[in-house]
Amino acid sequence: MRRPLESQVLLKDLLSDYYTKLARADVPVAWCTSVGPAELLRSFGFEVYFPENHGALIGARRQGAQYIPAAAGAGYSTDICSYLTADIGAFLSGETPLDMYGLKELPRPSVLVYNTSQCREVKEWFTFYGEKFGVPVIGIETPQNIDYPDQPLLDYLEACWRSIITQLETISGRPFDTEKFQQVTDLSGQACALWQAFLESNQSVPALHTFFDHIILMAPVVVLRGTQQAVDFYRSLTAEVSAIDGSRFREHKRFYWEGMPIWGKIKFLSTLFNRYNISIVSSTYCHSWAFDFRAAQALASSVSAYAGIFIIRSQEYKLNYLKDVCRRFNVDAVIFHDAKTCPYNTNSRFGMPAKLKAQTGLPVMTFYGDLVDLRHFSEEEFALRLEAFIEQIG
Repeated sequence: MRRPLESQVLLKDLLSDYYTKLARADVPVAWCTSVGPAELLRSFGFEVYFPENHGALIGARRQGAQYIPAAAGAGYSTDICSYLTADIGAFLSGETPLDMYGLKELPRPSVLVYNTSQCREVKEWFTFYGEKFGVPVIGIETPQNIDYPDQPLLDYLEACWRSIITQLETISGRPFDTEKFQQVTDLSGQACALWQAFLESNQSVPALHTFFDHIILMAPVVVLRGTQQAVDFYRSLTAEVSAIDGSRFREHKRFYWEGMPIWGKIKFLSTLFNRYNISIVSSTYCHSWAFDFRAAQALASSVSAYAGIFIIRSQEYKLNYLKDVCRRFNVDAVIFHDAKTCPYNTNSRFGMPAKLKAQTGLPVMTFYGDLVDLRHFSEEEFALRLEAFIEQIG
């Protein structure tokens, strides 16, 4: 049985430092979507706060049922993103799990910046806070169902970025610093490359770590992109992994996880898969932050990176991606999470599992759950279905 990587201990101090900086009243804060222009914001001198991370933290602490009803009472449907409803519900309740880091309330934003590349609902989410705090809400409207980002699309998106730069100059009172943006983008590129190297190390058999490690260790590449701290953390992580003796691990099967995590059930799921000596070796979700940034073409590479993420690609692209990654990681089976409130990152609703099985021969299993709203997930049902699935595949 695998033990948690030592880097998880270092992560606690890293995140504590990050949230402590957010709590300082003298630091201007920008709110940003997780797949948003964090590098641009940092180049303007903002500390960057990510509401989706807050929603995931609420989910991990199993507080969704506590806060989602408050958002529903304010008119937000329980069928929309449970990150959104849990986050807004906590705000309306005057509470936050960030109190564990000394924050009694959310850091007040000077501006909110979204990118619809991961979800169109982020615009409504940020608009809520823009109205509450009386600050500007600006964003990038990225199309969906993209085969490959062609030049006209990239030109359109670059124009959106340039418009945001102009608006940030006014909001921050600072001119755009191209050199600073290149420096921040370079740090993001280094962190993302190290994160990618860490994930790719799991092509080894047996796997050196699992999806349940990844969803914890991914925090810096989400909330600290563009910082030296993230680079240093992933250098340490890759060094730790390179020293692991994988021969001591028992591995019966290798699974791929397609879809979002269930934040409130990480321990349950990790324990269950360990019981069967099944390694969840890779996932679409955690690979989504392995962006390809280049300092020399900071703006162009940022536009391209954020326009190319899996979630907004076409069904054909996604199918080919899954076929390739399952081959590279020597996967024995694929499980699809159909997340009730996350249609944008649920890929089991248009025949994808059946197509993947038909074209690769890999066994597939689809189960129902959610990111934060645990009413949509049953431990008993999942355990029974997984046992039957394992028996089926032998």
